[in-house]
Formats: sequence, structure tokens, C-alpha cells
Amino acid sequence: MVKDWEKLNSEILGDYRIFRSRKDTRRSPRTGHIHQFYVLEAADWVNVIPLTPDDKVVMVHQFRHGRETVCLEIPGGIVDDTDDTPGEAARRELLEETGYIADHIIYLGSVDPNPAFLNNQLHTFLALGARQTQKPEFDGAEDIAIEEIPLSDIPTLIRNGRITHALVVAAFYHYENFVSGNQ
Repeated sequence: MVKDWEKLNSEILGDYRIFRSRKDTRRSPRTGHIHQFYVLEAADWVNVIPLTPDDKVVMVHQFRHGRETVCLEIPGGIVDDTDDTPGEAARRELLEETGYIADHIIYLGSVDPNPAFLNNQLHTFLALGARQTQKPEFDGAEDIAIEEIPLSDIPTLIRNGRITHALVVAAFYHYENFVSGNQ
């Protein structure tokens, strides 16, 4: 049986706007050998599937610096200190990035974005009755275009590689489980 590794030391290496980097020293319970691991500490994230009354998903196109390309995604972002709950963060991010509000926000599920070196979780929500009530409020580092896409087109967009963001694909997996009653 795999056991937890004993933490011998933990050192913060850097503190940045959206994450801190840390070096942990741990002992293997199997071999007793000591190893170093690097971890990014980040606040939890949210993403939200905004569904309009006519079954369109409010999607966003935005440039992603890691991949150096524009990606087709759903709205999302960091759970801020000002957010009491991830659901509040989902409503805030939806409004900020798209100018949309929703009649109902439903929690669909959570995933660990990459537990090998990240310590946070992503919480996915469904926003029913989504409608635009104002212009988006982008921060200085965002450049977003909004597109309403028929919900029925989403599986094809995933299959043909137009939607490639793993956390967006995971969100639609949670959605499929929700609508099929497997949640």
C-alpha cells in the first residue's frame, strides 16, 4: 500500500501574483531515501458553464501565454479572498469576463488540476439562464472575445481539437454526468 511521504522541510522560493513556489524535502516511506519536490501553491480556481435559455454556451476566446495561442474556453478564474465561496467566485468571474449573470448557479464537481506539483482545486459550476446585462470588466492582463456556441456543438469542438484546455474538457465531463443523472 502506498503511504504518505514524511515532510522534513519546506521552503518558499518565490511569491508571485498568482502563485508561490515552494521546495519540499521528503522521505520515501518505501526506501527511506530523501528527495526534493517543487510545488506551486495557488488559490483554488473556478470555471463556469454559462447556458443561455436557448441552450447556447457562453464561451471565451483568450490568449494563453503558456501555449502562446488563443484558446476557446469557458469563463473562470481565481477564488479571491473577497469570495466567501467558490460559487460566489463563479458568479463574479462570469460577470467580469462576459458581462453575463445567471438565474441559477449549480455546483457540478471539482478536480485537482495537476496534483504532481499544484496544491489547489478547480470547482466547476453550471450557470442556468445566463444573459448579458453589462459589458465585461476585463483586468489589465485580459483580452477576451465572447461567443455563444450551441451546446450540441461542444462534443464536436472537443473531438476536433478546438477546445483543448483540459480543465474545460473536465468541466463538460461534469456537465454530462449532471444531465445524465450520474453525479
